[in-house]
Amino acid sequence: MKNIAARSALPPARSSVRLIAGLAALLLLSAPLGACKRVPDDNDLRAETARAYPPASRPVSELAGNQWSTETARDKRGEAEEIMKAAGLEPGMTVADIGAGEGYYTVRLAEKVGTRGRVLAQDIDEAAIDRLAERVNRESLDNVSIKLGAPDDPRLPEKSFDRIFLVHMYHEVREPYAFLSRLRPALLDKSGPNGAGEVIVVDVNRDVSQHGIPPKQLFCEFEAVGYELVGFMERPELGGYFARFRAKGPAISPAKIISCPYQRESE
Repeated sequence: MKNIAARSALPPARSSVRLIAGLAALLLLSAPLGACKRVPDDNDLRAETARAYPPASRPVSELAGNQWSTETARDKRGEAEEIMKAAGLEPGMTVADIGAGEGYYTVRLAEKVGTRGRVLAQDIDEAAIDRLAERVNRESLDNVSIKLGAPDDPRLPEKSFDRIFLVHMYHEVREPYAFLSRLRPALLDKSGPNGAGEVIVVDVNRDVSQHGIPPKQLFCEFEAVGYELVGFMERPELGGYFARFRAKGPAISPAKIISCPYQRESE
């Protein structure tokens, strides 16, 4: 009986060994699968609507708020008046103020273009847009419209503007090639009553980490999507520099846009 009992106990023991070995093998096989994680693609961090365009090779300034300086201080420097004069702004023109914020330029542009002109104020900050709408209503600016934009698309109507102003905001644009490409069709062409439309940039000659953008970087990014520089001046007393761009030649497809190298120098 003892021999029989011993023999009858052997199969279960062997089965247990095989079961434990099988479980260990499964654990070994499953461990690498569980530990394997998908490496995020650079495109995952970008807006899906911008992925057809090359990404910026430079960093992007964090949003610094909508009040760049007090309006009184800016008026004492004569900032808006000088910029509008340099931009060739005339009564009756149609203009866009991108990144309008609290409306410093919006209200002054509205006065400059007069009742025959039009101003479209745009921002991606809904709260800022709401406050600006209240200001426009309060000051009875009947020639001003308000529009919410997107970070990679200003959402402007085509062939509508004599001037598009980007004042102290371009260094915060995260998708410059998508943004500028989609901005381009909004300019009036040479057949417009005031000639070809222009993009007006006011910014600071310093690294983007310090809320500015070197002119070399600015020029390269505009040229990459089919603009030409038609005017530039340094005006530190007005808070930076001033640049004018016009569309040149046919639009460039996203696949043919070459990203500009990061220009750290501010010379």
